[in-house]
Amino acid sequence: MEIEVTKDNFAAEVLEADVPVLVDFWADWCMPCKMVAPVLEELSATYAGKVKIAKVDVDSQGDLAAEYEVISIPTMVVFKGGEEVDRHLGAAPKDSLVQLLEKHL
Repeated sequence: MEIEVTKDNFAAEVLEADVPVLVDFWADWCMPCKMVAPVLEELSATYAGKVKIAKVDVDSQGDLAAEYEVISIPTMVVFKGGEEVDRHLGAAPKDSLVQLLEKHL
């Protein structure tokens, strides 16, 4: 299950998580974001309990996107232990996202 994250719950859902968290910075009008969304849903189910998938809408959460220096979307940032440990810019195929997640398990 993917989680919608805002500045109000970012610390609890992402920074304080006990598993790695892939945060997808996206927007509703972004076609590449829409293309990667089903892949992230699938990965959320596949990695349930091992990885958390969170989504940040950059239109409603611009301050959060700016804080993490998101300048293009989609941007996927992996957090582990409260710190950013990896980042991928742009839409990615499933195998690339699997590799991104696997190296942080």
